[in-house]
Amino acid sequence: MGSAMLLRFSISLLIFVPAFLVLGDTTDSPKKSPAASTSSPPRPPSPLGDPSWALGLRLYKAIRSSDSGSVNTLLSPLLLASSLVALGEGSAGSTSSQLQDLLKTSVPSKSAAQAGEFLSGALKSLTEANGTSFHLRSSSTVFSKQAPPVDLAFVKESQSRFGLQHQPLGKGDAKADLKQFHAWAKAGLGGLEAAPLGTAIQANAGALILANALHFKGLWEREFSGESADRRTFLGYKYTKVVMMHRTGLYRHYEDIENMVQVLEMGLFGGKASLVLLLPFHVESLTRLDKVLTLELLTNWLEKTTDTSMAISLPKANITSTLSLQKALTALGLTVPWDQKMADFSGVSAKSQGKVHLGSVLHWASLELVAKAGEGDTDLEDENVGKPKLFYADHSFIVLVRDNVSGALLLMGALDHAEGEALHDEL
Repeated sequence: MGSAMLLRFSISLLIFVPAFLVLGDTTDSPKKSPAASTSSPPRPPSPLGDPSWALGLRLYKAIRSSDSGSVNTLLSPLLLASSLVALGEGSAGSTSSQLQDLLKTSVPSKSAAQAGEFLSGALKSLTEANGTSFHLRSSSTVFSKQAPPVDLAFVKESQSRFGLQHQPLGKGDAKADLKQFHAWAKAGLGGLEAAPLGTAIQANAGALILANALHFKGLWEREFSGESADRRTFLGYKYTKVVMMHRTGLYRHYEDIENMVQVLEMGLFGGKASLVLLLPFHVESLTRLDKVLTLELLTNWLEKTTDTSMAISLPKANITSTLSLQKALTALGLTVPWDQKMADFSGVSAKSQGKVHLGSVLHWASLELVAKAGEGDTDLEDENVGKPKLFYADHSFIVLVRDNVSGALLLMGALDHAEGEALHDEL
């Protein structure tokens, strides 16, 4: 009897010892590494004064507040802002001023011309980091429907500075247009099947349809463990069983007790980009966090993050979103460009008056959360991990991706629901 009990006790030790090795010595309590100040990369530029952050946050809140059924919202503020600047440079009068107003910041440090140069530079920065810090596929196009000839100088300038191409729509009906949009989006997403649009797109003669598509897969500085057998419950819009990824290490972290949210910033391979997660303390929908979120508050959180020993668990997930943004952009004050009689896109087409107008703004985005780290030569210092704080993302959270060189906001969205074996509805 005694031998059997000793055997069971020995097996228990073998099971639990690895857990202590991962989590660190629980008798020690330092939260930060002594070497953190020397190994920590410089902070990216502040979001304040950045047109991509200003547009992204306002548009995200407009989408979420106007559509209570919005699930897994995801958009690329950088791609959209760059395309809007290109259209703004091809417009005049109140059309131009309203497009510029969308990109105004609370710290008016950039003129329209400076905003264009900044966004163009940010796009180039991401292109250089592609394949190292992340895998990125993206495309931006302005479609025209039975419109006057588009000025070649506008097309050349927009493509060279902002990657905005031009493509005419066929003479077919709305179904034919929709088929062309979906084929374009699939190619822009790197072959991924795009989710169908929730609303029909009626492109009248003279309409310009602005479209962006982006697929992003980040590569971590250090790999997460993600065993396919380790399935946990994700407590989102629906309860599902998902694969969870785990890692213990040093990451920038901050807790806002008043607003009950954890802020975690995780650098990607090579340090050219980072992922920011906003996780409520408790299981809840993101309605409360969406309402309190402002650019000033978010900037304050990011500035207060410090290098902290963290035990992180994330769901392996794919956030995908297909959006028609006319309603949300109109709520932000964009009204004249939609009006065929009032819109002035004379820089897009010399014969545009009374004909060329903005017909729709379409947006496809996809973000993969995977365990893989980047590959290549890099000097990674040993992490001196103390007793870690827990960041267990088993419920809905907000996710942002920013370029660490320019500071621009590449992606902003929410994981309300993780695909997996359904359990039961809760939130």
